[in-house]
Amino acid sequence: MSLICAISNEVPEHPCVSPVSNQVFERRLIEKYIAENGTDPMNGQPLSEEQLVDIKVSHPIRPKAPSATSIPAILKSLQDEWDAVMLHSFTLRQQLQTTRQELSHALYQHDAACRVIARLTKEVTAAREALATLKPQAGLVAPQAVPASQPAAASAGGEPMEISEQVGMTPEIIQKLQDKATILTTERKKRGKTVPEDLVRAEDLSKYRQVASHAGLHSASVPGILSLDLCPSDTNKVLTGGADKNVVVFDKNEEQIVATLKGHTKKVTSVIYHPSQSVVFSASPDTTIRVWSVTSGNCVQVVRAHEAGVTGLSLHATGDYLLSSSEDQYWAFSDIQTGRVLTKVTDESAGCALTCAQFHPDGLIFGTGTADSQIKIWDLKERTNVANFPGHSGPVTSIAFSENGYYLATGAQDSSLKLWDLRKLKNFKTITLDNSYEVKSLVFDQSGTYLAVGGSDIRVYICKQWSEVLNFTDHTGLVTGVAFGENARFLTSAGMDRSLKFYSL
Repeated sequence: MSLICAISNEVPEHPCVSPVSNQVFERRLIEKYIAENGTDPMNGQPLSEEQLVDIKVSHPIRPKAPSATSIPAILKSLQDEWDAVMLHSFTLRQQLQTTRQELSHALYQHDAACRVIARLTKEVTAAREALATLKPQAGLVAPQAVPASQPAAASAGGEPMEISEQVGMTPEIIQKLQDKATILTTERKKRGKTVPEDLVRAEDLSKYRQVASHAGLHSASVPGILSLDLCPSDTNKVLTGGADKNVVVFDKNEEQIVATLKGHTKKVTSVIYHPSQSVVFSASPDTTIRVWSVTSGNCVQVVRAHEAGVTGLSLHATGDYLLSSSEDQYWAFSDIQTGRVLTKVTDESAGCALTCAQFHPDGLIFGTGTADSQIKIWDLKERTNVANFPGHSGPVTSIAFSENGYYLATGAQDSSLKLWDLRKLKNFKTITLDNSYEVKSLVFDQSGTYLAVGGSDIRVYICKQWSEVLNFTDHTGLVTGVAFGENARFLTSAGMDRSLKFYSL
């Protein structure tokens, strides 16, 4: 309902009411009338401007003039509105184009800055390594060169971390991870549940026995092989890390050492063989991760991602990035080409050392084990803890994802082996081992059909039934590593008795 001025019979712009006649007026008109007559126009009683009471209305709608109600007038009104909209749209497009140009310029500057930072970091690292190399020549005894360069190493580790915090996980890296995961998932769906034709059957696997044993790979003075891995593309190439601080590449067919890689200042607890390059990785309690060239026998990259001993190592499916866990409670994701730490994360609520780390076959999630018996599942892209698996009662010693992507096997210092379904996020099977059994290594074969456990002895289980098909007690010390050859044609193990053993028909 609209207010109508008693004088003009139109909707007032500034309505007010007369307390004398209780009529509504346009303030402009009533003020002019009072100035001339001094009375209310409706009843002639005296009235002053101070007596008028303003009426508050929200945006009064003025009725259209009678001339605007004809069809030509309406069409003209619509045309005017259309022209106004088009002009506004044109202005917005101009502003959008300007903003795009500014954004493009800003991104270009950011990219250029990142490149400069990366180049400077590389130059600083090269200068520090050159300085560390020159120190022995300046009169220091050669063995002291490594400890002398440790403070520089720590600062060298600190600087890339600071830069990494700025660069972090770039959209290009995340897209690369996502594309690889999509390819792997598609391949897995194509394979379905079919078992490879060449895979050794359970009845043949149960007949395996020891066919070779090699004890000369590592030093006898500090005995013990602490880690083991096979080259995924050629499982005849064996990689071991020892208590003697050395990394050894061994050829199973030739039965000889291909390379002995020296550089760590403490024992080597984790090793990985690159699937497609002649490159291997190793980690140690000396806080470093080293990248080695097998052909040249040299260390080509040192990744300083942690401030305490490195406890776990896992290579991403792209072959370009490393996951590491440490006693400093952090996990780190590093670029193996540049040696730079891309991201480094800890669970502040837990405040507990990490004991192992393993990528899921798709590479978008991974698991870490902790010293307080927890298994944590992390989303790599978001760098967030997405699931926790409690249940063990001792520090987690080993975790392994099945190739099917659904199962996770975990072992801890509670003499038990637990299997988890990643779809339902629950424990569906617990295998209780002997009271004093120590689980040190867990690994599924490439098809996800068999699960091998290394520790106090070696046991192989067939998945789904989870029944034991093999048990070896040939090692005289604790078994620290176990691995399957291609299509499970052989099994290999390494232990604290300094021996590398092979089992097959």
